[in-house]
Amino acid sequence: MGIFGRKDNETATATTTAVNPDLAALTGDYTIDPAHSTFGFVARHAMVTNVKGSFQDFTGALHLDGTDPAKSTATVDVVMDSIETGNADRDGHLKSADFFKTDEFPAMTFRTTGAEALGGDDYRITGDLTILGTTKPLTIDLEFNGAATDPFGNQRVGFEGKAEILRSEWGLTWNAALETGGVLVSDKIKLNFDISAIRNA
Repeated sequence: MGIFGRKDNETATATTTAVNPDLAALTGDYTIDPAHSTFGFVARHAMVTNVKGSFQDFTGALHLDGTDPAKSTATVDVVMDSIETGNADRDGHLKSADFFKTDEFPAMTFRTTGAEALGGDDYRITGDLTILGTTKPLTIDLEFNGAATDPFGNQRVGFEGKAEILRSEWGLTWNAALETGGVLVSDKIKLNFDISAIRNA
């Protein structure tokens, strides 16, 4: 596959053009490009190291208002069975009744309830995160990475985000005690996002 998901024999004749447009010009509706976006997480394991994972199957949409960022919105739907951590046994455990119960709760969702500009390229969105049928508020800090037109004429915007949650607040309470003290899996989970979204025609 080519760099933007085109087949190798579909050769681009142009290069990506990075721009710094007036933010008002970015106002519109966008679809998240899953081939060039990442929804990841980091958990502490056995009190000594970090385990990283991500979800491979998700859809999402953005409405950006460059004049009034407070009117911007985002929706994301994640297929929980698409979780990957680089270890098949661990992935299977995470899909099981001990954790995400993917047979019963196949999706995780996020719906914004507010947005604000913090200055410069920094923004903050708040919304409702639903896991295992439980909905709790989540705040995500975002950095606007810019806008570009790719070789195929797609108008793209990029954001990088981070947040932290306590998984127990969503009913993810499975754990195992360590002989040396502490627990096998941290309650605090770090979330990280790299988003590339394409403006709708």
